[in-house]
Amino acid sequence: MESSKFWKLRNVWVKFKRFLKSESNQLDEATKVFDYPVISNLEARDNPKPVQIGTINEQPRNQWIEQQLRALPAGLRILDAGCGEQQHRKFCQHLNYVGQDFDSYHGQGDLKGLQMGNWDQSNIDIISDIVAIPEPDQSFDVILCSEVFEHLPDPLGALKEFERLLVSGGKLILTAPFCSLTHFSPYHFYSGFNRYFYEANLRKYGLEILEIEANGNFFDYVAQELRRINYVAQRYANYNFSELDHNTIYQSLCLLEIINQEQNNSEELLCFGYHVLAEKSINH
Repeated sequence: MESSKFWKLRNVWVKFKRFLKSESNQLDEATKVFDYPVISNLEARDNPKPVQIGTINEQPRNQWIEQQLRALPAGLRILDAGCGEQQHRKFCQHLNYVGQDFDSYHGQGDLKGLQMGNWDQSNIDIISDIVAIPEPDQSFDVILCSEVFEHLPDPLGALKEFERLLVSGGKLILTAPFCSLTHFSPYHFYSGFNRYFYEANLRKYGLEILEIEANGNFFDYVAQELRRINYVAQRYANYNFSELDHNTIYQSLCLLEIINQEQNNSEELLCFGYHVLAEKSINH
């Protein structure tokens, strides 16, 4: 394994050294330096194993949420707090589902940062502030809150409200980014939350963490943002990528994918976000 790792890294490094030492950065020189056809996107069209790193943010999160929801006993009453387009409602057919949102974001926002363009919030059950949901105390068995906390001016106020709404022994299914670019602005108040945020604050509101896991790691996150550079360069620097630029990014992704095969706990430094399952204390 160590020998294979060495030769993979060596081959990538040799290619980079050849490029850096070349007297010309013309496109025809780039095709000589790199041992694959010139590509016009971030995937090698003729590569039998396209680079996957940096493309797995949403899928593991949705799979984790689906697993948590499908494991719930039938008939429980669940609140999807900040439900947006209610993408997880399809996993709650066996539950008494209630969707809540403040219904002020409709896809365009203030046109800054990353926006959705279209955002359908029809058929929401409750339109309210998340810190003041018009439901009685202890009226939900489960609360789902996915990728919402960064959009709240007062996430601790939301935790306090969740504690009020949950029955004793009720479950909180929570996900939020560890790090995020500006999106859904002007409703983007935090770039993300470390695991220490949950460990320090959930217990204050009578919520005991049953499970907490990182989604992705340092190398996954860096790769994700490398894939975004073309768009950011065009929008914010009026710079259009050349074929050589695309190849440089692709080569960087190849290196990250090799390194990621041997990564060990880099998620403690940076990751996409955290998945948290908590339970309201019986005596709270």
